Amino acid sequence: MSTIANTTSMNPSGPVWISAGEASGDIHAATLLKALREVEPGLTALGMGGPALAKAGCDVRFPMRLISLVGLTEVLSGLPRILRLLGEVKKALVAARPRALILIDCPDFHFRVARIAKRLGIPVYYYVSPQVWAWRSGRVEFLRHFTRRVLCILPFEKDFYAARGMDVDYVGHPLMDQMPLSELDALRPDPDQLGILPGSRRKEISALLPEFAGAALMLRQRLPKLKLALARAPGVEESFLRQFLPPELPVTIHPPEDRYRMMRQSRALLAASGTVTLEAALIGTPTVVAYKLSALSFAIGKAVVQVKWASLPNLIMGREIFPEMLQAQARADLLAERLAPWLAEDIALAAARADLAGLRATVGGPGAAHRAAAIILNDLQTLTQQKTEQ
Repeated sequence: MSTIANTTSMNPSGPVWISAGEASGDIHAATLLKALREVEPGLTALGMGGPALAKAGCDVRFPMRLISLVGLTEVLSGLPRILRLLGEVKKALVAARPRALILIDCPDFHFRVARIAKRLGIPVYYYVSPQVWAWRSGRVEFLRHFTRRVLCILPFEKDFYAARGMDVDYVGHPLMDQMPLSELDALRPDPDQLGILPGSRRKEISALLPEFAGAALMLRQRLPKLKLALARAPGVEESFLRQFLPPELPVTIHPPEDRYRMMRQSRALLAASGTVTLEAALIGTPTVVAYKLSALSFAIGKAVVQVKWASLPNLIMGREIFPEMLQAQARADLLAERLAPWLAEDIALAAARADLAGLRATVGGPGAAHRAAAIILNDLQTLTQQKTEQ
């Protein structure tokens, strides 16, 4: 792992800058900040994030919605705004002189922040390694040059980096700390409930929720007792979701803090691809995964993505345990067809649940955030000692 070439501007007593760019990263950032403060109670933090990070006590200077973009074409159209934002982030870093920069996922934005930080002599730590194993694996060299440590949360990532000559830390998955699994295990699923998780970004919701609603209408024709429950993501208003739900489809919308209970109490789930699919697998609820991008973004992604599956449970287990309905397959009739056996047949449902049993053991136990916090603070202490000895 590289060291920062210019440590003259390092500020050992300064705050920690934490940067998260999406809903799942915001939660991971909040959990990490709590762990950092358990080791060092007086630690202060600022940076970019959302409501979870702010609630954890971080001074959120830049709301994460500023970089909430999906797909290449969307990123290109938002590029001028992103460049202005990077300029503002640089000014804030110069003014705050943080002792460390902790980046969480979102490589398209955070790699640029890492370049800025290195020029300023600020040590960079990447928690929740970017998915370089999925595409653009050459970015491993970037991480080698611009970061102090890369902290991985998926079990296969350490071997991926090792094969490319880079030593990284596997700390386990933070979801094992965030999810009350023992409490959820005690809940009995409702045999008539289908859960819907349409995503956290407006573009993905507007693309997927009409198809999800169409699938639910078709399923209710076959299964009149079917109940629909939808968990909204943080920052997504119920009124925005309702505009995609036909009035003849009764749907109970749950707040973000109730999503785990809703997921556990559902017989099956229909979900946008993302971290929520791993949450569903850990909870033990069979899920059909769907996703749509713009035609250009999907064509480019199909050409460059180097992995067989889109969802984390399938990647972790190395086989399809959740059906994936992507792009043209993310269609109401096809989604309904994949869900129907789980909703109508107890034998099919039991087989799907049994297929999820080994995933928790593969992911590992709790403590990811505490392991990450210890690695970061110990490394910062080493840097401080090296500076003192110079």
